[in-house]
This record gives sequence, C-alpha cells and structure tokens, in this order.
Amino acid sequence: MSAIEIKNKLIAFGNAEKAHHSSYFFKTAKGQYGYGDKFIGCTVPETRSVARKYPDLPISENKKLLDDEMHECRLCALVILTDQFKKADEIGKFEILNYYLANTNRINNWDLVDLSSYKIVGEWLKNRDDRSLLYLLADSELLWDQRIAIVSTLTFIRNNDFKDILNLSEMFLTHKHDLIHKACGWMLREVGKRDEAVLTFFLDEYNTQMPRTMLRYSIEKFPEDLRKHYLNYIKTNGK
Repeated sequence: MSAIEIKNKLIAFGNAEKAHHSSYFFKTAKGQYGYGDKFIGCTVPETRSVARKYPDLPISENKKLLDDEMHECRLCALVILTDQFKKADEIGKFEILNYYLANTNRINNWDLVDLSSYKIVGEWLKNRDDRSLLYLLADSELLWDQRIAIVSTLTFIRNNDFKDILNLSEMFLTHKHDLIHKACGWMLREVGKRDEAVLTFFLDEYNTQMPRTMLRYSIEKFPEDLRKHYLNYIKTNGK
C-alpha cells in the first residue's frame, strides 16, 4: 500500500490527449493560476476507482501523493482523505483536518479545493460555534486558502446556515481573482436555491458592487424575469 503503487495505477489510465486538454482547461500556462501543473490524463471516475482500493492509506503515503507533481495524484490523495475523514472518530478527524490545513499549498487548483474543502473543513466546523478558522483562511494571501474558506460553507448552506457565506461574499466583493468571484457566486446560488429571499436581500444591498461573474453565477437559477432585473444593474453600472 504505497503512493508509487497508486501512481502507477493512475498512469495505466493515462491518455496524452486528455492530459493536453487538462493542461489547457486548468490554466497551466505561465502567469495563469495553474502554472506548472502536470497531468497524467485519466478521468475523475478513473481516479476515484483507484482511490476506492486504498481506504486505509497511511498519512505518510498520502503526503507523497499530495506532493506529487501530477494533478491526478493529488486529486486521488484528497479523495482518499475525504473518505477517511467521514469514517474517522473525533480524534482522527482532528488529525486529518490539521494535515489538510498544513498542506493547502498542495491543494492548488479549484477542482482539488472543491472536492475536498466542504467535506473536511466544512464538516469539522458545521456544529461548532467558533468558526474563526474560516476567516483565518479567508484572510490568507494564498488564493487556495481563500477558496477553501468559501467552498467549505457549502456544508453549512446545505443545513440552511447562511451567515458565513454572506459574510465572506461581502468580504470578497473587491477581490481581484475570477476564481473567488465564481466560488462566491456558486455558494450564493446554493443559498438562493434554499431561500430565495435571503439571496435577493443580499443582492439588493450589494449588486452594484458585485463583480459581474459573482452576480451572474449567483442568479443563474432565478426565474428569467428576476435574472433580467439584476442583470440590468450590470448594464446600468457598466460592469
């Protein structure tokens, strides 16, 4: 049960054409957010099929996967980790959380954040009054920490707890990066699916300040007439 064994199984699924497409899709060119990332060219279902065979992978071997230059190795490490977190007792969950937080520089693309953050950070904080961790991540200079903070709130949102995503969305209104705008818009859309009034109240207060992408993502599931109502603010304000 080793990282190299897992990597070899992933390589067996490799496809050069898929690897090339992933390099483009995940913005790996110089100056882009995924600069330097490399791909084997296997699919997410294939990666998950490998991960399922290693439910008891030790953290020491998980770390080798998470440190690997290949994107799919890091993804596989995180799939294994989220499954282990779900099954762990409180002490085990705490150890996994700390390991996860210590390695956020390796959770370094949006898909890696999105498949893991709410299942670990979100689940850990779900029933806790102290959510200062969320705001420490949001205040980090690392883009991936910031996105982890945002997407972790999906767990709260699914339990009709909207306070933190509203706070974070307000905090990030002036953020410069599109990945943060998309994440906030996505989470706000999830709020609106559960309580449209909460979202419209937020939009009525902040729509003129919201980046175009954040607003568009947040209203995606609105009825057409309501979407047009908010899109008019974009035209009016030239965003």
